[in-house]
Amino acid sequence: MIASLPVGKRENGMAQRFPRMLVGTLAAALLASTAAWAGEGELRVCADPDNLPFSNQRQAGFENKIAKRLADDLRMRLVYTWQKQRQSFIRQTLLAERCDVVMGVPYGLERVRSTRPYYRSGYVFVTARRRHLALKSLDDPLLRTLKIGLHAIGKDGSNTPPANALARRGMAANIVGFSMWGEASVKNPQGQIVDAVAQGQIDAAIVWGPIGGFFANRYGKALVVEPVPDDAGMPSMPFAFDIAIGVRKGEEAFAAQLEASVQRNRREIHDILTAYHIPLIEPVTGSPSSESDTGRTAPQTQ
Repeated sequence: MIASLPVGKRENGMAQRFPRMLVGTLAAALLASTAAWAGEGELRVCADPDNLPFSNQRQAGFENKIAKRLADDLRMRLVYTWQKQRQSFIRQTLLAERCDVVMGVPYGLERVRSTRPYYRSGYVFVTARRRHLALKSLDDPLLRTLKIGLHAIGKDGSNTPPANALARRGMAANIVGFSMWGEASVKNPQGQIVDAVAQGQIDAAIVWGPIGGFFANRYGKALVVEPVPDDAGMPSMPFAFDIAIGVRKGEEAFAAQLEASVQRNRREIHDILTAYHIPLIEPVTGSPSSESDTGRTAPQTQ
């Protein structure tokens, strides 16, 4: 997952309009030319070497498993270029032609041609079951009494939707920041925020769903994961996102091949996501995840 979680308003904003999948005779005709688009028989993927649950160098992340499924389906050899997902990741990898694919980009990311999405997820509350907090919205009065963990993702002015929403409510003093990346010696730094909930260091965490679901599962039934609804006061900043595959702009034929492969393997992809306890959201009618006819609407930024 690029940058590991969607953020709020920034230069590469989310699109508000959606693509339609290229299928049928077009995809079938293009299938024979896969090698020409993806390294002559190689599916070249750029990914983070230590970014569970998304990817790691042992290929134990769910994005690794999905990429392997697509490579097998396309009869291509899966090849990785590993690089930490920091600022300029897309520029230094995909746009530098060190690879042809980045898994897990928010649909509409401006610098890439994103495929039709293959899952949709959102932000979640993670709390200790023994506390019985039962948080249902960001307007719950109980939140004002809690220490709330959020991921900090950098110094480029970007904030996650929960950070913006809590700040708008005057709750900045309630926030406890956790590094998304941590020191190089720290394994699975993304999960430390969930560990802090389990250990009672914070009362609740608001995190990107795949991170919350995956790391909370390690504690069995001790933790509760609940979806965070959109903030009605911030309609331009959604809390749920369609997630797609990123390729270079202009590579329509390659994108169509990947979309066709995703469609053929939709059940297997769903099973992988479920096995990793990814909180899935049903696509909204008319969203990229729900469309199946031909054509593509150009993305617009927030």
